Amino acid sequence: MSGPASSFLHEMLGKNALYRTMKAGYGRGHFLADLGAGLTVGIVALPLSMALAIASGVPPQYGIYTAIVAGVLVALLGGAPLSVTGPTAAFVVLLFPIAARFGLGGLLVATVMAGFFQLVMGAAKLGRLISFIPHPVTTGFTAGIALTIAVLQLKDFFGMTLAHSPDHMLDKLAALSEAIHTFHWQDAAIGVFTLLVLVICPRLERRIPAPLVAVALAAAVAYGLHRVWPTFDVATIGTRFEYTLDGVVGRGVPPRLPHFEWPWNAPGPDGKPLGFSYALLTALAPSALAIAALGAIESLLCAVVANGMKGLPYDPDAELMAHGVGNMVVPFFGGFAATAAIARTAAGIRAGAHSPIAAIVHGLFLLAALPLLTPLLAYLPMAALAALLLLVAWNMSDLKHFAHIVAVAPRSDTLVLVSCFGLTFFFDMVVAVGAGVVLASLLFMRRMAEIADGHVIDAQAAFPEIEPPAGVHVYNIAGPLCFGAAEKALSSSAHLHLHGEARTVIINMAAVPAMDVTGLVALETVCDRLRRRHVRIILASVSRQPRALIERTLARHPELGVEFAPDVELALLMLASEHKAA
Repeated sequence: MSGPASSFLHEMLGKNALYRTMKAGYGRGHFLADLGAGLTVGIVALPLSMALAIASGVPPQYGIYTAIVAGVLVALLGGAPLSVTGPTAAFVVLLFPIAARFGLGGLLVATVMAGFFQLVMGAAKLGRLISFIPHPVTTGFTAGIALTIAVLQLKDFFGMTLAHSPDHMLDKLAALSEAIHTFHWQDAAIGVFTLLVLVICPRLERRIPAPLVAVALAAAVAYGLHRVWPTFDVATIGTRFEYTLDGVVGRGVPPRLPHFEWPWNAPGPDGKPLGFSYALLTALAPSALAIAALGAIESLLCAVVANGMKGLPYDPDAELMAHGVGNMVVPFFGGFAATAAIARTAAGIRAGAHSPIAAIVHGLFLLAALPLLTPLLAYLPMAALAALLLLVAWNMSDLKHFAHIVAVAPRSDTLVLVSCFGLTFFFDMVVAVGAGVVLASLLFMRRMAEIADGHVIDAQAAFPEIEPPAGVHVYNIAGPLCFGAAEKALSSSAHLHLHGEARTVIINMAAVPAMDVTGLVALETVCDRLRRRHVRIILASVSRQPRALIERTLARHPELGVEFAPDVELALLMLASEHKAA
């Protein structure tokens, strides 16, 4: 293979984290470290994947399918060497409304669409741009998601029975308040017990996965108390979920591996196959875009965290494309939206993960555990899984950091933070993601406008040693000439006529690092206005990117009559020389 195809393949391999790891040298010691780390992460992921599936509105096995297929596929294709992919808490607030409205089928179709959007984002090399999203936006999202997840777990944690499951948060809070009389103290006791173990276990022994210990102990305690005290009864995965396999009805998680099925053949909200239609795609498009955007943010944030912990480089575009492929494929095997999970990635690094092999081992462990452990999984209490997600929500919220930003940040940043938090909690992530992007853009434009400036100086007064001719003025521009800043930077040019009879204007662009089309149009307007007054225009100290853009414009509109000079002094010397010669 040679030519463009060979070059493209070489470029893609260079971005692939698994290829880079193997090329750098991978020995037996590295594999043993990855094996131990992968098993550790797999143990953590098993109860967490089920809990996140339930929180997203689907049976628990679909969370395991997601962790298996997406976890292995993204590890094989991704650009981040240590990230572990699977279902995450960040998606719960997006996925639950989709599952409630469109059923499992809608959730799977939306995931395919989101994967396609992520693939396009990675191919367009937008990975670096994701990191430019302002910190108040991501912090507001995360805190809003955390509080939403916590509210969603109260029902199972306290064993309450809701008359209905509304979509909007205010309605959910109202429904919870109406269901207080259904409080079940046995479920609450198991939930509190699980929380205590989750908090205490890491303080006693950090090497043992706290989620496994807490959930397993909760199941054992609940089962033991029921045996000696028959009235002690709690809701479990076995009592909540049932399945039909080969005509036999079972309880809990089916002992079945991920299998191929068209996503649109999965059940809709009425339990019948959802079907495929253009109307369905149109209805799911906003949610799919929000999943793609949030997944991109979470995945690249996870890669940044992993890089900070281990110091290994990553390629954001390759990681985005890998998640795009993973999310496009996983719904055909029963999985839903997946992204890199910071908690599982950090657990793998602390356990000694060295390469993507650890994430692959994590997926293979879940694949082996699915048929072997399903009889035991039916005994897991729903309150214990709710307690696990309550702790996840608490860790996500990072309350101290949220309060710190509110205390020290500028008012505009605080407004963005609180707005993103409120929109996420009281409305939904579709609205919050759209508003967050708009707020981030407005915040960026305001920052650019704040540093942009433009002012006029008289050349004879500023450069007396050069003795420039009368009527020469220098217009200094500082800051990028881009959308939001160009108007402010060039606004003072309107007053050039107030500085005597201007014959020549030197526009000093030494402090203009970049220019976009908005800035170009604004500059063209200034030049055209000066040209109509028969004023000579010289652009001085123009950087490479703005100059290339201006020269393309001059090639199409030579009537603007703009000249270039290396710097202001040389432009003035040239004018002085011409004046003396005349």
